[in-house]
Parts: sequence; C-alpha cells; structure tokens
Amino acid sequence: MTHIAVLGSTNMDLVTYVEKAPHRGETVTGREFRTIPGGKGANQAIAAARAGATVSMIGAVGNDGFGTRLRSTLEHSGVTTDHLRTIEGPSGTAHIVVDDEGGNAIVVIPGANGTVDHLAPGDEGLIASADALLLQLEIPLAAVLAGARTARAHGVRTILTPAPARPLPPELLDATDLLVPNEHEAATLTGRSDPFTAGAALLDRIPRVVITLGAAGSVYLTRDAEPLAVPAPHVTAVDSTGAGDTYVGALAVALGEERPIREAMAWAATAAALSVQREGASASMPYRSEIEARYTS
Repeated sequence: MTHIAVLGSTNMDLVTYVEKAPHRGETVTGREFRTIPGGKGANQAIAAARAGATVSMIGAVGNDGFGTRLRSTLEHSGVTTDHLRTIEGPSGTAHIVVDDEGGNAIVVIPGANGTVDHLAPGDEGLIASADALLLQLEIPLAAVLAGARTARAHGVRTILTPAPARPLPPELLDATDLLVPNEHEAATLTGRSDPFTAGAALLDRIPRVVITLGAAGSVYLTRDAEPLAVPAPHVTAVDSTGAGDTYVGALAVALGEERPIREAMAWAATAAALSVQREGASASMPYRSEIEARYTS
C-alpha cells in the first residue's frame, strides 16, 4: 500500500446551490445550503485514502466547531491526523456557489490555514517516510516550498497542484516532480491558452506535467516522449467541486502503485467522473471499489 503525505489546507465548504449564479450586484434565490468539509489539501488526502493509499495530513484547523468536524471527517475517511495542528481562532472556510450545470465559483478565507507557514517538529520525518507528497497553494508559500525541498532531499515524489492559480517561484518548480494544473492554471503560469503549448512551456522547469481539461480528459507531457491525451468518461455533472482534487489523489495512488501513466490517468479520470455525479467535495469522492467497478482500460 502506497504511503502519501499531504501538506495543505482544510476548509469547511459553505455551499449554496442555485439555478444560475448571480452577476455582480444581482441577488438570486438559492434552493439549498450545506456545510461540507473540504479544502484542497483535505480533499486530496481523502481522495487518496478512499482510493487505497495510507495517507497522513499535515496542516491546521481552528479550535472551533468546524475544526472538530474537519478532523473527524479526515479520520473517518482513514486519514491520519497526528500532524494536523489545532490553533486558536477560526478554521478555514470556502464560500461556494454551485449552479444547476455543475459549475462553481469559490471564495476561500484561510483562517487556520494561514498559520501553516513552516514545517512543525516531526513533519520532515513524516514526509521522508512517504512515497509521495501532495502540495497545493491554499497555505502560505513558505510551507509549500519547505515541503517540496524536504521531499526532494529525501527522494520523495512531489506532486504540486498550482491552485489557486498564481505565479510560482523557480525554486518551487525546481523541487517539483509532477505538476498537475487545470487548463486555466496552466494558462496563468505560462500566458498560453492552448494546453499543449502551455505544457511544453512548463517543461522548461518541470520534468512531467499533467493538465486536466474537465470533461475533455487530461494531457500528459514529458521531455522525452510525445504528448499523451487521455479522455474522460462521459457523465452528466451535478457538482464539479473537488473533481480536480479527486483526480490528483487518485492519480497519486495509481502512480504509487507503478501503473503506466496512461492507465494512471484513466483511473484518476474515472474517480473524478464519479465525483462530479454527486454533490459536495469530500462527500462526493469515490472509494477504490467504486473506481475499480467503473474503470475500463
């Protein structure tokens, strides 16, 4: 069983479901409101654990009711939380509007996540013991860079999701083994809208890139082979929140099991396709048995 460490955010998702998202200055009536545990770090941890890995979470929650529920949700999904700190103050929150076409708009308030600006005692040893480290950008960049450097020093595969999209320092890219942006994040990083062109530009600093394209699937680019395009299963989306994190968590598991890259991407796409057919982020993530039952090579 592959061991994955996740250094990242935990948020309580405050989700409003509407027929159509409001424009600036517009008020609309929603049909439902839910509080759902999320955060890109926690989402990827849960996705990887449900997909069959041993997973440990590094991050922080507040000493509020949200923090208690976030920790409980991770543990219930099989994620080890010994390195999930509890700090004075509020937990992170994400305010999400989901429309009837499955699209979403999100505002993230860091809360406790903003205190994760360094590695705490024991974090380096945990990272060193892992097969892979998953990173995102919802905690301070200093901690992301420290985690990536630690993983590189110990020969641990580093998988970075550059979200929310922002320019990245060269030293972080140099310490990343696999970058997994979506097409919009790839465009932000490179200034190029075509995913193949953007991916080729990223290869100047990253040895391997997987760009996710939503319903269109994903593409893989590396320096020593032709680009590889892998389609996604055709499904009707109910809520796409957390789909990218589901893909990354499942992809990390598949790569840890040494599956060929095409198979790993198709397996991860199957997991993501299952997730978009359900509401919520972490709540929608499939278990390994569900992925295997739907996966076709």
